Amino acid sequence: MSFNQFTNLDFNDLRSQIKEYLRANSNFTDFDFEGSNFSVLIDTLAYNSYITAYNTSMAVNESFIDSATLRENVVSLARNIGYVPRSTKSATADITFTVDLSGFDARSVKLRKGVVALGGAENSNYIFSIPDDITVTPDTNGIAAFSGIKIYEGNLLKKTFVVDDSQPDAKYLLPNRNIDTSTIRVSVTGTATEEYSPYSNIFNVSPTTRLFLTQEIDDERYQILFGDNILGKKPENGSTIEVTYLVSNGAAADGARNFTFSGALTYSKAGNEYKVSTGISAITTLQAAENGDDIESIDSIKYLAPRVYASQYRAVTANDYASLIPFLYPNIDSVSAYGGEELDPPQYGKVFITVKPKNGEFLSDVAKDSIKNDLKQYTIAGIKQEFLDLKYLYVEYDSTVSYDPSFISSSDDLYSRIVKSIENYSRSSDINSFGGRLKYSKLLSQIDQVDRAITSNITKLIMRRNMVPAYNALANYELCYANQFHADLEGFNIRSTGFTLDGVEGTVYLTDLPDPGGKTGVVQFFTLVDGVVKYVNEDVGKIDYIKGEIIIYPVTITSTVLENRIEIEVTPESNDIIAKENLYIVLDTTGKSVLTLKEDLISSGSNRSGVSYNPPSSFISNTKYTR
Repeated sequence: MSFNQFTNLDFNDLRSQIKEYLRANSNFTDFDFEGSNFSVLIDTLAYNSYITAYNTSMAVNESFIDSATLRENVVSLARNIGYVPRSTKSATADITFTVDLSGFDARSVKLRKGVVALGGAENSNYIFSIPDDITVTPDTNGIAAFSGIKIYEGNLLKKTFVVDDSQPDAKYLLPNRNIDTSTIRVSVTGTATEEYSPYSNIFNVSPTTRLFLTQEIDDERYQILFGDNILGKKPENGSTIEVTYLVSNGAAADGARNFTFSGALTYSKAGNEYKVSTGISAITTLQAAENGDDIESIDSIKYLAPRVYASQYRAVTANDYASLIPFLYPNIDSVSAYGGEELDPPQYGKVFITVKPKNGEFLSDVAKDSIKNDLKQYTIAGIKQEFLDLKYLYVEYDSTVSYDPSFISSSDDLYSRIVKSIENYSRSSDINSFGGRLKYSKLLSQIDQVDRAITSNITKLIMRRNMVPAYNALANYELCYANQFHADLEGFNIRSTGFTLDGVEGTVYLTDLPDPGGKTGVVQFFTLVDGVVKYVNEDVGKIDYIKGEIIIYPVTITSTVLENRIEIEVTPESNDIIAKENLYIVLDTTGKSVLTLKEDLISSGSNRSGVSYNPPSSFISNTKYTR
């Protein structure tokens, strides 16, 4: 009688397996299991096998970073390959205020670490603190200016430990969650007080180097680790460890401004400390709170940990940059990095980086410089990093949805649900990343699956880029869509909003006229006089339909119909649209996208013969001259 392996997670299947196993024994060949009390034992065995199989499956799953579901296990597995998950990140703001010390005999004034101000964001107030003291010397008029100081959202807390070598497994655990680990400060007081620095890399670490490490443990809390007198100095027995840190609300405090001073100011005189409570000006906000972030998610750890490990913490290939930058700068939604050798013409020795921030449309120059500085310890000589602002490629739809009214109570409700479904797809991972792709079949499926009342949909797509003109200056322009254009030889494949030109009367628009081969063409300017096209200039640029590129020769634009932009739309050759290089796709549900509901007369039974039903066109008419 062979031994069965019970790995099934279905109770009834396990029960049947046990019966078959027993029937293989000649003593039970014709036994009626269901009609005897023996069935209770079989149920017990099946239940036990089910629990064992389930526990085994879960235990094995938790042993691999791809399948683990518990955060503690994911973090532990990431730690094994040297990856430290990002902690909660405090929102930071830049402020300025002054203190009038003319009535005090003070040579300097100190802003004590801890609470500095209260700031409001979205009907909530947040505490902002600093992790270190800041000392300022007053000018000749007795005015001390705290200019451009950076304050961090969160409460500054302190935890004290006593080193006891009699406990070899002693652990220094911080009891709070939502700690911003970048604000952790550690000092050890024994025969003298020594400041310990956070560990960055193993280079130049000696037995006397004062450093500490942090690692996430269970329940999103952190443990402080020290050296062993071989790699890093170990605190002496009996010494006192003081750890201060900020507990933050993460991204919730972004946008906080209108700060009210709540800090502690002191000055020293004759060896004594005195408080300053008068002469404090109102706080001026130079930069509202930004760049707060929540603790790194499980999905992000699973994605980044193996990639950062593969890069071995060095930036050589484009993939290394795409892995390291989110690790260094958490306020990132997506990263694109590619080598200059991929360009036409190639630019060797360069890597081009484009970042989509979580908040806002573009990365600030300060953030770019910060990332560049952080990358220096990972890059190799000879490779130059260049940050490019991302370019948005807007995709608009014109969708006509046919439906059977007998299945729904309200067409308005159906309309709202379709729009919501499209919005959900616009936020999906298919689109929201560099290298993302709008998959036409998925978009159609999203619409069709909203309700069984929907019988079909005809959806047309156009691509749009926004051109920002240099007003009243002679300039040339280049717009890259990186997706092939549809080229109708009659022209008017591209359409724009209106603008005015120096020396030309009336509102001007641009269009195209393809060459006979349909691969390239010219850009033209025209005006509309009583609905009739009147060309202003029939060769003001060139267009490459294959590359999806529009180039406009030097021209002076004086104004635009829309504020600070000219919208230029084209019809894609393929409805599967790809975001290449530094392009980022936005499925625009708020612009000129159109959704129309049309009663399906055939499905509803109103017109079974179909004589009165005219389906909408699947093509975009080139008789449309302007956007």
